Amino acid sequence: MKALITGASSGIGLEMAKYLASKKTELILVARSRDKLERLQEELPTKTTIIVTDLSVEQKVKELYVLTKNENIDILINNAGFGYCGDFDKGELTVDLPMIETNIKAVHILTKAFMRDMIKKDKGYILNVASSAGFLPGGPLMATYYATKSYVVSLTEAIYYELKKRKSNVSISCLCPGPVNTNFNNVANVEFKIRGLKSSEVARYAIDEMFKKKMLIIPGFKIKCIKFFSHFLSDRSLLKKTYKIQKKKIKNRKK
Repeated sequence: MKALITGASSGIGLEMAKYLASKKTELILVARSRDKLERLQEELPTKTTIIVTDLSVEQKVKELYVLTKNENIDILINNAGFGYCGDFDKGELTVDLPMIETNIKAVHILTKAFMRDMIKKDKGYILNVASSAGFLPGGPLMATYYATKSYVVSLTEAIYYELKKRKSNVSISCLCPGPVNTNFNNVANVEFKIRGLKSSEVARYAIDEMFKKKMLIIPGFKIKCIKFFSHFLSDRSLLKKTYKIQKKKIKNRKK
């Protein structure tokens, strides 16, 4: 099998690459950091191709597909993404717009392009990495990030049902983790109060569940419970609780 992973130079993407390599999967790894990708390439036991590009630029996303469309991709993992924490009006568009481009547009373009190829073959797996944030009505102090992840969850669920009704052998899944110990926290300028899961554990769980063709993949018992009980709270209550959580993250970061 052959897998293409975006955002593969660190965190969950890196661990997914390692886990798939242990299953003898050929890899195409995509990220902005050449140094990190080259180090990972040397470490992996399977054939690995690296592509250095910036998925916040639409043209480069399209070029990535053109470059890899004839590689007979069996697994597409849309993992690239980032967030930022702070008041919406104080955040800069120079951060917001690349976030939207990476978290939404790149996922949308690559999912559609590779899905069409997989449908022709009637086989393949797509794994879109979202967040538990995607289940909530909104994310005060992380408004743009929460909105992007809601998009990814909604898009993936809709496509999953379309494929199911078509009786297609192509599968699409959405990974929705809670806090994970990755570099995301530094980029987003937050520090979680609760203990995050290990990225290696999340990666293994996500890949295993993807192969089982699960629609929503939620690692960790706590996050499963939070999702379940959130159905019993009003949107206003969830917004209030989310605001308090984000406020604590910012305070913890400043300590």
